[in-house]
Amino acid sequence: MTSVAGRVRAAFDAWGGPLVSRIAAALFGGYALAALASVAVLALPMSAPQAVLTGEMASFIIYAAAVIWVFAVRSALRAWAGLLVVAAPLLLAAWSVW
Repeated sequence: MTSVAGRVRAAFDAWGGPLVSRIAAALFGGYALAALASVAVLALPMSAPQAVLTGEMASFIIYAAAVIWVFAVRSALRAWAGLLVVAAPLLLAAWSVW
């Protein structure tokens, strides 16, 4: 007999759960990563207007790279883990600005 957790996981996999998780990671995780990066740029030693423009332009590249990353890795768990690993140092840098 399979356990309840095994049946829930099988149902999750059968109904496209990993794909939904990757889409959520791409949309929300990529946005969070881009937003953190755009704020973290303000911690760099440059003038505030230049840092705002740099952060704004870099956020587009970071968001696109996050979406590509999420669908390029082997599993949805690795996609979320990768986003969290990259977000941790950005959060520390952004925290100094807030």
